[in-house]
Order: sequence, then structure tokens, then C-alpha cells
Amino acid sequence: MAPRLSVVIPFRDEAPSLAVLHAELAAVLDALPFGAEMIFVDDESRDDGAAIVARLAAGDPRVRLLALTPHAGQSAALEAGFRAARGELVATMDADLQNDPADLPALLAGLAEADCVCGVRVARRDALGTRLASRAANAIRRRVLGDGIEDIGCSLRVMRRSGLERIKLFRGGHRFLPVLLALEGARVAERPVRHRPRRHGRSKYGVLMRLRVVWADLLGVAWLARRVARYEVKELSRRA
Repeated sequence: MAPRLSVVIPFRDEAPSLAVLHAELAAVLDALPFGAEMIFVDDESRDDGAAIVARLAAGDPRVRLLALTPHAGQSAALEAGFRAARGELVATMDADLQNDPADLPALLAGLAEADCVCGVRVARRDALGTRLASRAANAIRRRVLGDGIEDIGCSLRVMRRSGLERIKLFRGGHRFLPVLLALEGARVAERPVRHRPRRHGRSKYGVLMRLRVVWADLLGVAWLARRVARYEVKELSRRA
């Protein structure tokens, strides 16, 4: 029987976190009243993360492993997971354990009134420089796009797959996923979620690199938002 929920988890060099994440997520999925699957997408890791997930899949039929070649980035990894997802609902989360799987049920409940429910990280556990850069980037994005989304950088989200099928993620587009969905008519809502300190490794994105790349992408999304044509179609005549 096809699962109703697909949880897409991109990873690159996150081997120490994967078994812990699987155990936490499995406990949450066990308590749901419907079936679910976990789609781990390896963005050409240089550690043994893929082997760890393969072992997890051998013991848990809900686990699926996709592998990208060559390294293509988080947006490509997410899109690969979206295309492989079998559930009508799709969730995303990071593999570094900073997202708490226990927040998923509350986000799923929010889909009763929305098509995409995004987490808003409270009491963030990142370095001060990262928090300040994120706050500035969110403020600039809201000013330019007028989208009203408080924390677009939170990877913990749940969405309807039908909306995801209508968008194409460009490189870096994962940072604007709720905006891209809204441009296709999706109703976007936010819910507070927990944020945990990183236990292993370091962030893949430096502050300066993040701001430079995001600024260029923001201008592209702003152009796209202004070019979207919104209209309704009614068929006035139809042959029997």
C-alpha cells in the first residue's frame, strides 16, 4: 500500500547523524495513523553515509536511498526526492539533527487549512553571526517579495505533492520553496518548531557565501514573481 506521507531528507557527509535521525523519525512515524516512507537522498557524500542508510533500509522497509552523481546541491537532492515520493503529502528536514522530527505532527495538522506549512525556528541554536545573517536575509526578502514568511530558511516543512509537481527547483531554489509554491497558488502557513544545536560537523554554507548567493537568487525570484500571469479559464461551449 502506498504511503500517505513521504519524508525527504537530503544529506552530504552527515554519517554520524543518520542512524540517530532514523530512530527519532521512525518513532514519530510509528505513531501516525497512516503509512509513511523516508527518502534519504545522498548528494555524493565523501563519508560512509550511504552505507549507513543502506543498512537502515535493510531493517526498515520504509527507508529508501537515492544517490546523486555528481554532487549537485541541496535543491537537486530535494527535487530528486520529490520526484520519487509516493505520498500525497511530502515533508522535508535536514539530516544534521537540528530539526526535531517530533514537530512533524503539528505541521501536518496545519495542512487542514494550508497547502504548505513551514516551521519557524524558536530559540535558534546557531552561532550569533549565522542568526544575524539569517535575520537580515529574511527581512530583505520580505521587503523585496512582500511574501510575509517569517523564517524561510527552516528546512522542516510539510507540503502537498500536487503543488510540488508544478514547480522546478533551480540551483539554490530550496531557499525559496514556499515562495515558489505560493506563486502557483498554494496557501502557505507557519508553525513554531524547536531548533537544536548541531551535534556533528559544520554547516555547508558560510555566512558571506550564503548572503552573496541568496541575493542573486532573490533578484531572480522577484523578477519571476512579477512575470507570473494569473487568470481563470471557463469553457463557454462544449460538444456533447
